[in-house]
Amino acid sequence: MAAKDDLGRVGEQRAAAYLSDRGYDVLDRNWRCPAGEVDIVASRAGLLCVVEVKTRTSLRFGHPFEALDDRKVRRLWHLAHAWIDAHPGRAVHSRVRLEAIGIIGPDPRSGMLEHLVDLR
Repeated sequence: MAAKDDLGRVGEQRAAAYLSDRGYDVLDRNWRCPAGEVDIVASRAGLLCVVEVKTRTSLRFGHPFEALDDRKVRRLWHLAHAWIDAHPGRAVHSRVRLEAIGIIGPDPRSGMLEHLVDLR
């Protein structure tokens, strides 16, 4: 596995733990369908939260949230609805919200973590 893959995997593990510690119920991780992949699907207070995780070792190539352009956000909405369609018994929520977690630092276990709660 490439170092980039390891970095992303460790970042996603930390993000899932962070969400769990804040009362989210992590329903799915790395869910794939023909349209793409969702990093984390979680539930909290009646919301279905689709969470994109971006892990970077530094800001050399920009902030992790800069990768979340309009095209990526539209794709995440599409994937959120695909997850709901694929999980009719588990997707009983009144609302869906996109979120993002950015982790910056050479070690994602201790790097700076930022949580963007409502990605539009």
